[in-house]
Amino acid sequence: MTLIRFNADRLRNLQAVALQPSPRVNLLHGANGSGKTSLLEAIHLLGLARSFRSTKLAPVIQHEQASCTVFGQVRLPGGQDCNLGIQRERGGDYQIRINGENARSAAQLAEVLPLQLINPDGFRLLEGSPKIRRQFLDWGVFHEEQRFLPLWQRLQKALRQRNHWLRRGKIDPAAQAAWDQELALASAEIDGFRQAYIQRLKPEFTAVLAELIQLDGLTLSYYRGWDRERDLREVLADSLPRDLQLGHTQAGPQRADLRIRIGNHNAADILSRGQQKLVVCALRIAQGRLVNQVKRGQCVYLIDDLPSELDEGHRLALCRLLEALECQVFITCVERETLQAAWRPETEVSVFHVEHGHIKQTHTSGSQA
Repeated sequence: MTLIRFNADRLRNLQAVALQPSPRVNLLHGANGSGKTSLLEAIHLLGLARSFRSTKLAPVIQHEQASCTVFGQVRLPGGQDCNLGIQRERGGDYQIRINGENARSAAQLAEVLPLQLINPDGFRLLEGSPKIRRQFLDWGVFHEEQRFLPLWQRLQKALRQRNHWLRRGKIDPAAQAAWDQELALASAEIDGFRQAYIQRLKPEFTAVLAELIQLDGLTLSYYRGWDRERDLREVLADSLPRDLQLGHTQAGPQRADLRIRIGNHNAADILSRGQQKLVVCALRIAQGRLVNQVKRGQCVYLIDDLPSELDEGHRLALCRLLEALECQVFITCVERETLQAAWRPETEVSVFHVEHGHIKQTHTSGSQA
C-alpha cells in the first residue's frame, strides 16, 4: 500500500497540508517544534482514526477549531486506488469514509493502510506493560488471519459479561458455565493464532536483528496468559474465589505477554537506549516482512527522529533494511544531511522542509526523479 496523496486541515500547528509523497522514502527535516511529528500524527490518524501522541483530542485539533480532517488516496497492490477520509470532532465524535461510504470501524482503515510506528516512545514495547506487547502481537495476527477480529470481539464480550457478574458478586451458575465456556473456546482459538504467528515472527526477527546488531542470548518467547498445561475452564474454576475478590478475570489471553529477554533478565533492564531502539526496529521490520508475504502489499512506516540514539553505522544499516522492504517510509530528523545520503542512488527520496507548520518539498532524487 502506498499513500499517493495526503491532505490535512486544522491539525495541531500544521498549515493546510497537501502532499504527493514519494512511494519510497520521504524525509521530513526541520527544527524541533516545526510540525514534523504532527505530520506523522496526521498520517497515523488516517490509518487508525486516533493519535499516537495523545489519548485526548483537544491537543490534536487546532485551537478554537471544532474539528480536524485528514484525507488520503492509497494505491493498493493491484493498482487500484482507495480514498480514505477522517473527521474528528472536539467533542469526541468521528466520521470515517472509505471510497465515499461511511465505514463501521477503524479496523477497516487499518486493513487498507497498515502502519508501523517507530518513535521515541517505542521503548515502551520493551519496558512498558504487557498490554503494549499484546497490541503489537495482535496487530500482526490481525493482518494475517481474517478470523482474528471477530474472534477477538467474541472474547471481549465474554470477558465483559464475566467481569460484570464478578463485580456484582452474584453468581448465576448457569450463566457462569455458559460464559466460561464461551471464554474458553474463544481463548483457545486466539491462543492458537498467536502461537502460530510467533513461530513465523521469530526467524524473521532473528534475521533482521542480525543485520542491525549482535546481541548474544536475546530470546523472544510467548506467555499465553494461563498455565500452558491446563485447560482454561479448569483454571477459571480454580481461580473463581480470587476473581470474585478482585472483581475481574485473572487468567486468559487478556493477560498474554511477549517476553523479550537476555538470559533470565528482561532485555529492557540490560540493553542501552541505542540497543533497545535497534531491537524495537527489528521487531517492527520483521512484522513488515510478514505482512508483505501475506498481503502482497507493504506497510507504511512512520519513523520519528530516526537518528536519535543511533550512530552513523546503525543508521545506515536501518536504512538498508527499510530499502529492502520496498515500502513507503516517512522519516523525520532535524538535519537532513544525517539521512539524505544514507540511501542507494536508485532509491527514490523526496525531501520536505518543515518550518512553522508549513511543509515544502525541496528535493527529489532516485529512479523516479
